[in-house]
Amino acid sequence: MKHQAISIRNDNGTDVMAQAPLIISASRATDIPALYADRFFRRLDKGYIRWRNPFSGRDSYVSFCNTRFIVFWSKNPAPLLPYLSTLKERKIGCYIQFTLNDYEAEGLEPNVPPLAHRLDIFHRLVDALGMGAVVWRFDPLILTDRITIDTLLEKIARIADALIGYTEKLVLSFADIASYRKVSRNLRLSGINYREWDEKSMREFALRLSRLNCDNWNFRLATCAERIDLSEYGIEHNRCIDPELISRLAPDDAILQNFLYIARTDTGQRKTCGCIISKDIGAYNTCPHGCLYCYANTSPASAFANYKRAIANPLTDSII
Repeated sequence: MKHQAISIRNDNGTDVMAQAPLIISASRATDIPALYADRFFRRLDKGYIRWRNPFSGRDSYVSFCNTRFIVFWSKNPAPLLPYLSTLKERKIGCYIQFTLNDYEAEGLEPNVPPLAHRLDIFHRLVDALGMGAVVWRFDPLILTDRITIDTLLEKIARIADALIGYTEKLVLSFADIASYRKVSRNLRLSGINYREWDEKSMREFALRLSRLNCDNWNFRLATCAERIDLSEYGIEHNRCIDPELISRLAPDDAILQNFLYIARTDTGQRKTCGCIISKDIGAYNTCPHGCLYCYANTSPASAFANYKRAIANPLTDSII
């Protein structure tokens, strides 16, 4: 299933071809809500954005003329709050994948706001958008010489207690450091002695989390793009671009509902990803949060340099 192709006129006055997707992902590659919200909504008003393929390096164009739903991904979506009315006026639905971790003591997320602030933003977004429209992610679950399964469960419990009545779901992923050399290098350079998850430790964690959840919160539990089957513990495989949730949040949008009925899994993602097709408009190596486990940045220094260049050129037609 391909996105519709249309002709648009870019900021230079040149007619170019553009994709015109119904669903936008903003973004798996960088934190658009936290860092580029103003820029994103400026481009939404302009009607298109220029996107660079991270593998081929080629530019293409994405038109917003058909956009009916946006899935935002963020660790600090506070800058979205003043723009929610804009989406409503444009009849564009949304939900937010809110990565809300607690690695403050370990310094793994050095430039992310304090946990108390992020919890407050989570509450405010749910008050504005409604239950279900803000999905809690604890992502990734990382083991180190200071973080054990016990530590992770304590961290999750602390956040979960604060989110009762504000979320229905917890999405998890296990840090896979060995698959990303740059992540392993960045952790070593920062003095972080990490440990890899194995099946035994994953199952121990899943069993104990499931028991805690049943006793305290009754959230839906899901893993993101994990091969391991944890269904015996009540943990499902997630679909982060989720047709069921989109359908529920946009019940009166007939065009979107028809699309969701026939939407296929996005084959451009990892094999274990269950997301339906959307268009991601982010760019790697552009997030200055400085998270030491980040796979989307080559290094914190290069990501910060790219971010500074982007901020210095606010009127460009791309995210960076």
